[in-house]
Amino acid sequence: STLVTAISIPLSVLVTFVGLYVGGYSLNMLTLGALTIAIGRVVDDSIVVIENIKRHLNYGEPKKQSILTGVREVAAAITASTLTTVAVFIPIALVGGTVGELFRPFALTVAIAMLSSLLVALTIVPVLSYWFLGKSRDDGTPVDAVAVRAAAEAKEHRSPLQRGYKPILRGTQKHPVITVVASVLLLALTVALVPLLKVDFLGDTGQNMLMVTQEFSPGTDLEDVSAGAKKVETTLAGIEGVDTVMMTAGSGGDGMAALMGAASGTASYIVTTDAKADQVALKETVRTALDGLSDAGEFSMPDMGMGFSSTVDVVVTAPDEASLGAASDAVLAALKDTPDAVDIASDRAADSPTLQIVVDRPKALEAGLTEMQVIGMVAGTLAPQSIGALRIENSEYKIYVNAGKAPTTSKQLSDLPIPTMAGMVALRDIAKVQKVSVPATITRQDAALVATLSLTPVDGALGTVSGEVQKRLDALDLAPGVDATIGGLAELQSDSFAQLGLAMLIAIAIVYLLMVATFKSLVQPLILLVSIPFAGTGAIVLLLLSGKPLGVSALIGMLMLIGIVVTNAIVLIDLINQYRRQGQNLHDAVFNGARQRLRPIIMTALATIFALIPMAIGVTGSAGFISQDLAIVVIGGLISSTALTLILVPVLYRLFEGRKGAAKALALSMEED
Repeated sequence: STLVTAISIPLSVLVTFVGLYVGGYSLNMLTLGALTIAIGRVVDDSIVVIENIKRHLNYGEPKKQSILTGVREVAAAITASTLTTVAVFIPIALVGGTVGELFRPFALTVAIAMLSSLLVALTIVPVLSYWFLGKSRDDGTPVDAVAVRAAAEAKEHRSPLQRGYKPILRGTQKHPVITVVASVLLLALTVALVPLLKVDFLGDTGQNMLMVTQEFSPGTDLEDVSAGAKKVETTLAGIEGVDTVMMTAGSGGDGMAALMGAASGTASYIVTTDAKADQVALKETVRTALDGLSDAGEFSMPDMGMGFSSTVDVVVTAPDEASLGAASDAVLAALKDTPDAVDIASDRAADSPTLQIVVDRPKALEAGLTEMQVIGMVAGTLAPQSIGALRIENSEYKIYVNAGKAPTTSKQLSDLPIPTMAGMVALRDIAKVQKVSVPATITRQDAALVATLSLTPVDGALGTVSGEVQKRLDALDLAPGVDATIGGLAELQSDSFAQLGLAMLIAIAIVYLLMVATFKSLVQPLILLVSIPFAGTGAIVLLLLSGKPLGVSALIGMLMLIGIVVTNAIVLIDLINQYRRQGQNLHDAVFNGARQRLRPIIMTALATIFALIPMAIGVTGSAGFISQDLAIVVIGGLISSTALTLILVPVLYRLFEGRKGAAKALALSMEED
């Protein structure tokens, strides 16, 4: 029976490959991660089918009848449960931006795998069951069906699972109010735990690469930058776990070009680390080592994210440069020492010392030159331009005019000879050379000047940092026309969480409509939806215990749980309804239905949990930033929701249906009177 059930795994995976090929998707860490998650789910339908078939075989029914009856009893339930699992992924199509692009192929993969598993469970599993399960009762051998059934049911009652569950079931049915109140208190405790969660976007990506930026004083020339960078190179190379260091400095300018502001005054490092090392701990080691250096400039370590900002950005806008400078300095001072933020940087470049040439237009015109001609002559001397090209043997060589030695000081620049119609004159005779400080870069947005201040939150502290930043911005008194707003990763997280929250509400609505169509009742689906909030109990507790943040991956896990937890409740309620249609009273139908669905519910939950354990403990390596948090959420949610499904759902069913039955009986008695 185990092998018959397990056949659904390779078949479902192969069908999923076909679906991905038709949809134009590739095999990557997202689609393969989705397949790994689906492994534990694709056996669920087969487990329910095979368990029901075996139960009828144990009752002494003929094999063919056992298979047909067993499949017929659960076909509607597993179809509805699989469709609800698939339906929760439909709203993913409505999620835009990075999250939508990341998880759309993920959702499609899981959906195809689940639909193929349903097809296998309803077609191939019954055939294999007929071939390989049990002994045939179709040979005309007389069988005392009543005695065989009684013996099988007696054996069921003696099983360890039944002996452990029946007292709990009787106790909760006898004290329904206490059970409901205890469940509500548990839900309130869950809500109280939410503020304790860390909040992040995607968490640590696991990539073995770091970026380090070293800032020098404005105007620092390339030689000094190179000398200062040697300290950093030596320090980085000496850290255990660092494999290679690549350094880039300056912009290629030299001589007077550096004095004119062409040198950037920064050095950037791309550090490749050991893939097996703890990347978060190694990054902190690098940060500590760099902070210990003296006379080496200032350092920042921006995250190399997956195409989106990895910092909490504060965008400051102002109508003029003076207002922008004052506001930017005020915001920077307010955000200094923000808890759980390891770096704070501003893209508003410090004023850089620059030599400015102001041409005296009347004097230039008297010498027969225009302003542009004077500037062109100076530029040609400082950085000669090509006047043509010469091709020799299929090789092209650019031709430059040697303008002599370029000036390297402001005095030499002032004495630069300029040819005029009246002869050679010094540059100082027709222009003024002065040293000024100007911004290295100017950024505008919608005609306003913009400066962006970026804070890098530590792992799992995005929510804390965003809240603290907003609190400090609200306390600032900025000048009229100046504005400071939060953007970057915090804005991306807020938008993504809002979209996923809406997706969850839409998913719940879709699941409810599917269950209304299945049970032809408006009340019974509400009973099933009660199990959804309790999935959050185990998910939140396990996130807290593991120290993982609530991010996009965890929310996708919550979305999956909506479909998964309802699956078990559907199978349970469906059997109770069947027993009631067969003539059992409400008490017996609830008791027998819950008791007999205990084993398949636990088996399917355990199959999913054990399939996700490798992901939850991080065996998946660098792809763990997506799969690990998701697996932890699903495992925790399944544990709590399965327990609540087996305890609370039968109680709520009996309360609702019992009240409905009492109301119906009262109406009949009134009609008779």
